[in-house]
Amino acid sequence: MDSGDFPIALDRRRFLAASAAALAAAALPQRSFAGAPALPLPSPQQLAWQRDQRAMFVHFGINTFTNREWGTGAESPALFHPAALDPHQWAQAARASGFRAMILTAKHHDGFCLWPSRLTTHSVAASPWRQGKGDVVREFVHACRQAGLGAGLYLSPWDRHEPSYGSPRYNDFYCGQLTELLTHYGPLQEVWFDGANGEGPKGKKQVYDWPRYWALVRRLQPQALMFSDAGPDLRWIGNERGLAGDPDWSAVDPAVVPFPGASGPAVTAMLQHGDPQGSVWRPGEADVSLRPGWFYHPAEDARLKTVEELVEIYFGSVGRNAKLLLNVPPTPEGLLHHADVDRLAEFQARLQYLFDQNLAAAGKMTWRGPMGELDLASPAPVTIAALTEAVEHGQRVSAYRLEGQTLAGAWVELSRGTTIGMCKLDRFANAPPVRRLRLTLEAALAPPLPVRLAVYGT
Repeated sequence: MDSGDFPIALDRRRFLAASAAALAAAALPQRSFAGAPALPLPSPQQLAWQRDQRAMFVHFGINTFTNREWGTGAESPALFHPAALDPHQWAQAARASGFRAMILTAKHHDGFCLWPSRLTTHSVAASPWRQGKGDVVREFVHACRQAGLGAGLYLSPWDRHEPSYGSPRYNDFYCGQLTELLTHYGPLQEVWFDGANGEGPKGKKQVYDWPRYWALVRRLQPQALMFSDAGPDLRWIGNERGLAGDPDWSAVDPAVVPFPGASGPAVTAMLQHGDPQGSVWRPGEADVSLRPGWFYHPAEDARLKTVEELVEIYFGSVGRNAKLLLNVPPTPEGLLHHADVDRLAEFQARLQYLFDQNLAAAGKMTWRGPMGELDLASPAPVTIAALTEAVEHGQRVSAYRLEGQTLAGAWVELSRGTTIGMCKLDRFANAPPVRRLRLTLEAALAPPLPVRLAVYGT
């Protein structure tokens, strides 16, 4: 979708007058502005979720032991035996690498449960691991809490093992398993719904009762956020490459994507870009795997994404107002492979290097209407600009321009963009040394609030 489909500029005179009033009142976070359209706002949970920037996906299950991506549902639980399972190792690696949450595949499409579900024998209770008394979900959630990470659980609605799949009875079965996960393990940050809908054991497809699933989560885990294609709290970004659209609005029109599984050009555009006129707040989550596959495969030990690729993904997800969900699959031993842990550490080190010193830290942004200027402590070449809106008051900016004043006094354009939201990262190579920056908010959906600006150089 062309970015020009979204920006809705205010009349310039109204824009300047309203902006001045809004900027002057910025210290009053609860103030409303006369004439401003009602914008969807994030809940406290959504705000905290997006500020975390990065979460780790953990694909682990019977596929880990069969070297497959999708199981058939006929696998023997006897195959599941992670001799050195240590979710604390996962959590420590995640925390040290800048991640703030983890999400575990409690059940994938094969139907094998990583907790001792009372509703099926296809679970860890029928495996030799921990003499059939183990519970991966419990150990995972405990490790998350010990490391100060948010805990999330994935429960695939597609179940290739369960005989009731493809009949109305399956919705009862699924809600029963969902209830077990929502009531036995304490508070969860995120419940992750996959939209996969394939054939069951008898070739039947299931009609999922999404309103019932969502209502159950709301009742049993009211603070948890739900992810799926459509929401209702978080939306899929539309691909598995970890790249959000540009522009990326956190608002959507729920009528376009009412439930997971919808398709078509309008759905694709809504997932990738959101909608500036949307009525509900559903920020995007960009999922991607560190390896070619989602589950661990020995043949992929030397095929991890490079640090450069991960940095590109970071700028294309976090840097476009989305949250990055990076999958790192444990080995059959139940540990993250040392190559994966090393790559995560290298990724974190590269980000720390890129964002080591805020050149504007000693400066003060001065706003005059929709234009803000910032003096740097000393002239320097700028390579990265990080912009942040006060999204607790809604996502407003739909067009901006960033310029730098050279040592000769000339103003040169460094970057130009549309949306900002929680975080917009702009990069520019070969920029000359500048002593002052000028940010102009050229268009907005409502009177804009001051935008925070941080700049970094080599």
